[in-house]
Amino acid sequence: MARVRESNQPDREELLNMAITAAKQGQKQGARVMLRQVLNQDKRNERAMMWLARLATNEKERKQWLSRVLMVNPDNDTARDALEKMDYQNQAESNRLLIVLGVVVGVMIILVIAVIIIVSLLN
Repeated sequence: MARVRESNQPDREELLNMAITAAKQGQKQGARVMLRQVLNQDKRNERAMMWLARLATNEKERKQWLSRVLMVNPDNDTARDALEKMDYQNQAESNRLLIVLGVVVGVMIILVIAVIIIVSLLN
């Protein structure tokens, strides 16, 4: 049963647990609201920030939450590993793009050379 204060409001830990339960049940928006309430009470709550990172709607927001966790606790390996993985994936995507571009340019150069050779042979 939920612990309550005299105002019949859940305490911060119970609110955090309710938010995590809501997130696990797919109630993302409700979970976000509760997690932000936890952070309003405790701006350094790493668990709330990590869950907000997990529930982020885009990569930029996720990076912001993970970075905020590291500002609070530079030794948080989970946040650091997640940011490193995101950076690695972004770099890998950029590298794939460069490889594809290189192949396209290479093929175009070969085609231009072939056209020049064919034209010179016909003359």
